[in-house]
Amino acid sequence: MAFIFIHGSGHKVTSWNETLSYMKCKEKILCPNLSSILNGKEANYNNLYASFIDYCNKTDGQINLCGLSLGGVLALNYALDTPDKVKTLVLIGTPHKISKLIFNIQNIAFRFLPKSVFEVTAFSKKDMFVFGNSMKKLNFSNISDRLENVNCPTLIICGEKDRAYIKSAHYFTRNIKNAKLKIIENTGHAVNEENPKVLASILDEYYKAWEV
Repeated sequence: MAFIFIHGSGHKVTSWNETLSYMKCKEKILCPNLSSILNGKEANYNNLYASFIDYCNKTDGQINLCGLSLGGVLALNYALDTPDKVKTLVLIGTPHKISKLIFNIQNIAFRFLPKSVFEVTAFSKKDMFVFGNSMKKLNFSNISDRLENVNCPTLIICGEKDRAYIKSAHYFTRNIKNAKLKIIENTGHAVNEENPKVLASILDEYYKAWEV
């Protein structure tokens, strides 16, 4: 049974490296590169999600999804659309709604940043603008209004200092059946980079409990 770890838009696939180095099941973990699975298509959410569906569907049997931020949105979306395929779900620093204001501010800020800044993000400077605009148009209620339909075991993880998404962590915990919440102390949004050893321990314990 495969584990698929999905990074966020502000990070590359390598952001999982240190966390994976501490995990017991690392040989079973797949980490798709979000920009690569697009296969040259425009970097918008609909295209990315369609590519993510294709990626997951090529994996035999059930899968365990673990996503951070945007990766969490993709994982949740897939778990809702393809419930029989997902064994367990982990959402890390994942939003429960989309703030158009945040993406407007983000795109304005991006204009003043050099291209070199985007070398550590999932997409290029140009593609980050396109992706941000697509997220503003996303009808997130199609996802958040269906949380009661999440049937797989779900773990919600958030950094104690992740002020942007800690409310979302509690929202998911209240609205997803039997969801468990783990708050990691002295940690911000990028849990997998800021506190990889603790994250790996939490994930190993969770997967052991569900015998996956």
